[in-house]
Amino acid sequence: AEEIADNKAQAHFLKAYFYWIMLRLFGPVPIVPDQGIDYMEDYDAVAQPRNTYDECVTYITNELVLAAQALPLDRAIQEIARPTRGAALALRAKVLLYAASPLMNGQTPADIASELVDDQGNRLLPEAYDESKWAKAAAAAKDVIELNRYTLFVSYATDKGDIAFPATIAPPYHPEFSEQAWPNGWKDIDPFESYRAIFNGTVSAFENKELIFTRGQNTGDQSINNMVIHQLPRVAKGWNTHGLTQKQCDAYYMNDGTDCPGKDKEINRGDGSERMSGYVTKEDVEAGRYKPLSEGVSLQYANREPRFYASVAYNGDVWNLLNSNKNAGEPQNIQVFYYRGDGNGYTNSMFWLRTGIGVKKFVHPDDMGKGDNNEELIKKKVEPAIRYAEVLLIYAEALNELTSGQVYHLTTYTGADVEIQRSVDEMRYAIKRIRMRAGVPDYSEETYNNPNDFRVKLKRERQIELLGENSMRYFDLRRWKDAMTEENQLLQGCNINISDDETRIADFYKQTIITSVHKVFEQKMYLWPFPTYELKRNVNMTQNPEW
Repeated sequence: AEEIADNKAQAHFLKAYFYWIMLRLFGPVPIVPDQGIDYMEDYDAVAQPRNTYDECVTYITNELVLAAQALPLDRAIQEIARPTRGAALALRAKVLLYAASPLMNGQTPADIASELVDDQGNRLLPEAYDESKWAKAAAAAKDVIELNRYTLFVSYATDKGDIAFPATIAPPYHPEFSEQAWPNGWKDIDPFESYRAIFNGTVSAFENKELIFTRGQNTGDQSINNMVIHQLPRVAKGWNTHGLTQKQCDAYYMNDGTDCPGKDKEINRGDGSERMSGYVTKEDVEAGRYKPLSEGVSLQYANREPRFYASVAYNGDVWNLLNSNKNAGEPQNIQVFYYRGDGNGYTNSMFWLRTGIGVKKFVHPDDMGKGDNNEELIKKKVEPAIRYAEVLLIYAEALNELTSGQVYHLTTYTGADVEIQRSVDEMRYAIKRIRMRAGVPDYSEETYNNPNDFRVKLKRERQIELLGENSMRYFDLRRWKDAMTEENQLLQGCNINISDDETRIADFYKQTIITSVHKVFEQKMYLWPFPTYELKRNVNMTQNPEW
């Protein structure tokens, strides 16, 4: 009986999950009746119109409540990729967050909103903004938090290490956070390893109390291991093709929580400051300055926050390649530069970084390619489909959008009463944990009390913290209605045409428009088009606007 109940709950979860994937891509879709349809009938006889967006959200979240009420809190190690109660509740919070966001909450671009109709001409999107949707998203995230099953993963500080697993590099002294233990400070943790280890296979899914839902390694050729092969440089027998934009590089804070000098200068958003000039010298390395940078690295990459060094493969970064065959002359702990002609820089092939900046997130010091797509030398990794850090970010974002003093009376997934209102203490509870784990100071009191300032900071926090995870940045820009601005900016990066000639090295770092990558965003791209064959099968389903 317990197994039957569990399987039914998993079915509710999976049905909701797949509807959610479609809703996020296409907008409103037809909801198949719970009693099913007679598949022996002709297509025209079973054709169904699209439901409204709010109807889809209600159906999905109801399915997730049914799932949560029967799913177990924990899974055995051999069932780690099956959903739990926390997975159902966390997915519910994601669905409600998107429903509250501008794109689908009465603030849809007028042309899309008026043209997005069913086969009878009925509007499928809400006409008016509803602030209570943010309260529902916050309450759903709080349901996850109050399970008391999840926490952010941390690695504790150590004074011993090597180049692949370095001794803890403490953030600059802060009178409050340097003196307090986690989660009120970073005194006893290693922020760099705390972030890096979540993604690179160091921590198993069973051991990771931050991981709420994962498909494990059941991802076929779309696995993280396969992606890492594309991140590894040529010297590591990788494809060397996943580049990071300068805008993403600039998003990371300095290690004291300030902006990097010259941030966003080339896209006219900077504060007027100039980028750092000069390079790390041999004397700097010997004196222990600018850790973890090696000799020859641009000072633009010095003194950055720990998540930067766990995520960004800057020019001159060290790749450890501990799985290399030293007996065959394969290198370990090698400094990789992306100058033209260097072997890892621009070549007349496909194996070069278009921006001159690589991606280190998900890469373990052991990782090494074999010259093809073989993953044998890549440390096994699990997909972080939903993790606790995202739930905390959802909670803080949703609370911030509520009018100060407005109290919403809602119910939890169990039916209990709960009050939700904008609370600086609750927002700080969520954000401070993420900031402390990252080794950067918490937001100021002024930021917490200013919804507009907090919104800007929150968007940047998601951009940094969730880099490369399940296309979240892609969909964030759409749900916020920021895509028309952000996605139409020209891609910028380093000038990969520059060789390592001493007289020209500085030119490598002069921001350059990446003409080899074409990028455009039109209004219709907020929603994907339905495939033509689906429209032919279902004559009652309407196409998305402008497609």
